[in-house]
Amino acid sequence: MCGYLQGRLRIVQPAVAHCQRRLQDGQFYYAAKAFDVLERLDPNPEYWEGKRGACVGVFQQIIAGHEPRGTLQDILQILHNTGNPQVEYTIRVMKKWAKDNRVPVS
Repeated sequence: MCGYLQGRLRIVQPAVAHCQRRLQDGQFYYAAKAFDVLERLDPNPEYWEGKRGACVGVFQQIIAGHEPRGTLQDILQILHNTGNPQVEYTIRVMKKWAKDNRVPVS
């Protein structure tokens, strides 16, 4: 099992580089989804940091009107897919903004 997991992670490493390039290109939504998958495969803190940064980037794009408001629901779901305790604060801020701006989220 350990060798299997190590082999899987070696395959995933190019995906990490791809996610980081997407962040640099401002493609936060796709980077958030990719980092979410990576974090599920390996709870590496780097993947959580990437996912958090990408989700905040999407949130900023939503606020600026560059991303549809409905995307916020997807981002909240991605954030819920983590065991990191820091996620609660980020979710609370996003939900407060959604409530204040009449964006339906669950």
